[in-house]
Amino acid sequence: MTVQPESIILEIQYFAPVQYYCKLLSFEKVIIEDSEHYSKGSFRNRCIIAMSNGVHGLSIPLASGKNQQADIRDVRPDNGQPWQKNHFRSIRTAYGSAPFFEHYEDRLLRLFEKKYEFLFDLCLDVQSEICSMLKLKIEPVFSNEYKKSYAEEKNLLDFRNKLSPKSCFDQSWDANFLPARYSQVFEDKNAFLSNLSVLDLLLCAGPEAKYYLNKSIVKP
Repeated sequence: MTVQPESIILEIQYFAPVQYYCKLLSFEKVIIEDSEHYSKGSFRNRCIIAMSNGVHGLSIPLASGKNQQADIRDVRPDNGQPWQKNHFRSIRTAYGSAPFFEHYEDRLLRLFEKKYEFLFDLCLDVQSEICSMLKLKIEPVFSNEYKKSYAEEKNLLDFRNKLSPKSCFDQSWDANFLPARYSQVFEDKNAFLSNLSVLDLLLCAGPEAKYYLNKSIVKP
């Protein structure tokens, strides 16, 4: 019988997929990597939502400079661009007719109205607010130092860089995740799209979102 580790370490993500929040819910101790180098092509500055014509990516533009391999806490969003206004407008277009959009609209809007100097702080606030909306009692700690490998720590699952825009739609590699179906806004046009941003689950399922998270977790 496989014994699941008690702890998990993940990178911070922006409105992460459902799978990410299943991991937050599954482990007694959650560690957020805060000492890594920024990596392009990840969910650190992007998320995926559903619109009438299928999946749609939202990406936070970064301030000019060498962001790749920069310390994650030093990476800055480009607030000279109206990305916050554009992202919220896209979310409202996608989910304005979702059953619980109006219920969470003001709380989400506050996240998009605040100007953040650093990407890490923005994503941390997003995660905290989403956990509050989902009623998840998660109190993550920070890594405080970077380790390339945690292979020697048998009681900790290293989930860093496992979940990306390239891997999120094929979950066969994760034996502990099987996405539960819920009603989506454009399901009649797109069929069910699994493992979108947690925003999709939250705005479509509301208070039942946590139920679907638990239902998506496969016990070892």
